[in-house]
Amino acid sequence: MSRGIIRTASPAPLADDFVRQQISKQQHTNFHSTSLRNVNMVSSVNKTALHPGGVIPQAEHTEIEEELHQQAHIDYDRVAIVANPSVPALYEDALVYETGSAITSSGALSAYSGAKTGRSPSDKRIVDNVDQVWWGPVNKPMSPDVWNINRERAIDYLNTRNRIYVVDGFAGWDERYRIRVRVVCARAYHALFMRNMLIRPSREELEGFHPDYVIYNAGAFPANKYTSGMTSATSVAINFAEKEMVILGTEYAGEMKKGIFTVLFYEMPVKHNVLTLHSSANEGKDGDVTVFFGLSGTGKTTLSADPKRALIGDDEHCWSDTGVFNIEGGCYAKCIGLSAEKEPDIFNAIRFGSILENVVFDPVTRVVDYEDSTLTENTRCAYPIEYIENTKIPCISNSHPQNIILLTCDARGVLPPISKLTTEQTMFHFISGYTSKMAGTEQGVTEPQATFSSCFAQPFLALHPMRYAKMLAEKISQHNANAWLLNTGWVGAGAMTGGKRCPLKYTRAILDAIHSGELAKSEYETYEVFNLHVPKSCPNVPDELLNPRKSWTADASFSEEVNKLAVLFNENFTKYADQATAEVIAAGPQPTEPAKPEAPVEAPAAEVPAPEAAPAQPAPTEAAPAAAAPAVTEAVPAEASKENSAAPAPAATEAPKPETTS
Repeated sequence: MSRGIIRTASPAPLADDFVRQQISKQQHTNFHSTSLRNVNMVSSVNKTALHPGGVIPQAEHTEIEEELHQQAHIDYDRVAIVANPSVPALYEDALVYETGSAITSSGALSAYSGAKTGRSPSDKRIVDNVDQVWWGPVNKPMSPDVWNINRERAIDYLNTRNRIYVVDGFAGWDERYRIRVRVVCARAYHALFMRNMLIRPSREELEGFHPDYVIYNAGAFPANKYTSGMTSATSVAINFAEKEMVILGTEYAGEMKKGIFTVLFYEMPVKHNVLTLHSSANEGKDGDVTVFFGLSGTGKTTLSADPKRALIGDDEHCWSDTGVFNIEGGCYAKCIGLSAEKEPDIFNAIRFGSILENVVFDPVTRVVDYEDSTLTENTRCAYPIEYIENTKIPCISNSHPQNIILLTCDARGVLPPISKLTTEQTMFHFISGYTSKMAGTEQGVTEPQATFSSCFAQPFLALHPMRYAKMLAEKISQHNANAWLLNTGWVGAGAMTGGKRCPLKYTRAILDAIHSGELAKSEYETYEVFNLHVPKSCPNVPDELLNPRKSWTADASFSEEVNKLAVLFNENFTKYADQATAEVIAAGPQPTEPAKPEAPVEAPAAEVPAPEAAPAQPAPTEAAPAAAAPAVTEAVPAEASKENSAAPAPAATEAPKPETTS
């Protein structure tokens, strides 16, 4: 295949994948290097030619231009400020001005994020000018002086552009709590991304729109890594006091989405006593709401997409005093391995108006190859939420959740497929945020590793995790909700010892029984070590599947495996023990025999003074142990979920900092 069509920056199908990757990334680097070298600081620019369609700007400056000039010193006499452009206008600008952009066969716009193909959590900073922040490895402090340097650097870069884009939108579907967000950026790709991810205002709402938070995205320009507190040329900084966010040194669009999420993790609990959740949510025909927590690969997106229930949202929500509302106006779905058979809703949502990120496609037909991870495993698509059928619009429910689902994918095969949790157990497992990292993902990893992310959202938390856990416990108690631990991982044995992934049909049958209320009425037995309450039966699910000890078929010792996992849970929880009540600590697993400790894979944590504890709740009634059941003989692996959370991504090229794809 000729390389002459590489104008699209979707690498031609060369024999050597490494060469393909280098061609695409070098092309992107050369484009930006040339752009920076050729910047001409002139006093007058033909702004008519820079506006979409050649529209002549008004003689007087617009309200948006005046605001940007006064608040950020944007040179509106030199820079064309394209405010709230339409989707077709953004397509046109991306195709003309951004190397690598192309329209794919489905109608979606394809764009590239450059060297960074995932988030850079080690470069996240919070300005040290507010109280209650959970300081530590997750939230590193930045001095106000360094913030001012980075902010000025970003604005100086934006002032060198011929055109910049302004996108206004809302975060939060509940009008009482939503925040008005303004994005100021230099790429049409970023503008379209945030147009999709924010809630799009009506024309009337745009009139007189004044933002609560402003994002200055100068991601194509590096931070000064020699500035105090900077460790690389990438900086993602949030200033809660000034209500601004500045991005330097990364063009990965997900930084904007997750930056606003961090803002909500601070603003909602501190100012409104509203709980922010990294979860999906759906609603039944009778108005019953279910919330799903889970890390990558646990099935959060797949399981919340239920044809019998309306989708409220797939990733970010808030739980207020009146119900649950989605934060976003769109979805940001992983695309690696995507197919119409596995994920028809997501596949069909990739059409005109959607934006594909870092995918590879055929340069002639423009058909995307969703199996190709040449550029990154973290291929994504951002699309408006209304592109998903069976979505509840507006994305808000006036009903409180009746069921809280904590999803995990246990590759050891020792956690039950379903367990009913007490309030204290819910707090413990919510704080733990456990799933498995599979063997083979890294050199030297020969068996599954435990991964912990507090509140299933550790990189985005602004306050101490126990603050959110206690708010969750209070709401569960107040609204008499049921909490469940749902394991979509392996049954019969571990992933490395002959087990099989729990069939998706059984997981969906469990969810159906939860939603119908049948499972809550079931007879339960206590599962050893973890002291979980496991149902003896569930409609359309084999009884032998429900208790891991009874279904165990591996040669490895079941007791040894379950105790190993218990030790890892308890070791991880030591970081939060001084903030927890004795009841919550006791709700963790109790190993029955010594187990050799293993190193868990986890996000960093820090400690701050503890908030007051929520009252303890009584445990469900326990039942006598059931008779032994026959072992599982066969199971079919569940379909992999395409969800908006962590997955492996290539390391950054300009600094040895890890990226994450959440």
